[in-house]
Formats: sequence, C-alpha cells, structure tokens
Amino acid sequence: MILQHALGLMTHPDDEWESIEKEHAPPTTVITAYTCILAAIAPLCAYFSTTQIGWRVGDGALIKLSSASAVELCLLTYFAMLIGVFALGWMIDWMAETYGGKHENNAASGIALAAYSSTPIFLAGLALLYPAPWFNLLVFVAAALYSCFLMLDGIPIVMHIEKDRAVFFGGAILAVALVLLVSTRVGSVLIWSVGFAPEFIGG
Repeated sequence: MILQHALGLMTHPDDEWESIEKEHAPPTTVITAYTCILAAIAPLCAYFSTTQIGWRVGDGALIKLSSASAVELCLLTYFAMLIGVFALGWMIDWMAETYGGKHENNAASGIALAAYSSTPIFLAGLALLYPAPWFNLLVFVAAALYSCFLMLDGIPIVMHIEKDRAVFFGGAILAVALVLLVSTRVGSVLIWSVGFAPEFIGG
C-alpha cells in the first residue's frame, strides 16, 4: 500500500526512495492515495484542539475558535497544502533538466519527490492536538528540517541527478518552497480581509 512509504521514509529513507522510484506511481495516485490522506491530519487535529481544548498565550485567558470559523480555516489550510505540494512538484520537474535530471510530461517524479518529502510535515500535524504555540513551533521546525533532509536524499534517486548537483538543485527547490510559503501567508491575509478571519471565543 502506498501509505507504507510514510513509515519507510521515517525509518530507512534510502531504501524507501529506491522503492518509490521503482514503483513510479502516476501523480493522481500519489496525490489521492497519499497526499490527500496525510494532509488531512493537521486540519483534523487543529479543528479538534482549537474548538474543544483551546490554548493560552502566557497567563492569558483560554482561547478557542468557533466551530464555523475552525471549519473554514481548516478547509483552506487543507487545500493550500494540496495545491502547494502539486505546484512544488511541477516546479521540481520543470527545473530538473537544468540540473541534468529527467523531465516528464506528467511531472510524476517531481510530484512524488514533493509529496513524499513532505511526509514529516504531514505527520507533525498530530502535534496540533496539543495547541501550545511553542510546542507546535518546535515540532514543525524539526519536521521541516527532516523534510529538507529527505528531499536532498531523494533527489539523486528519484530525479536521477548526480549527487554534486543535487545540493544545488535542492537549494533551488527550497527557494521555490519558500516563495510558495510566503504566497500562502499573503493569501491568508487577503482571505481573512474578505470575511474568513478567525472568530475567537472564550474558553
């Protein structure tokens, strides 16, 4: 089953990348059978914790989100994650030829690299069950660092790029990922300004 790759990437990434390359699943399978499922972890956990548990900032009062507001924000977050993985995958494929890698019409390898490298970030969504900002920050920073490692580790195997070029290619990919992240943040502000701002309620 394709979801088994999640455990493999967390325990023995080199072998798992080899398996992913041999499998060479089409983008639709990677998105629907892997990304759509794992990307749902964070929104579901965030919905439960922000509406049922709540959080505090310092010694302040307990804060929660209204159910309607939480649903809106979680859905927006979910679709932003899916679009981000898909867009990053296409950009990886588009840039691959520049670094001596393979280019495919359906961007299968690029999307696979983006999706599977994001596994630690998807799984880090479980940390949102404990809605403490400092704890969530630490977990997601650690997950992002491991995702960077996975991507650098997987580039030579999945994209067929020499290891000396893989570092530079990885830097280019991370630059694109940062641009996508900033675009998402800007998009969040714009969406909040047209009526989707969080609705906070007391605990």
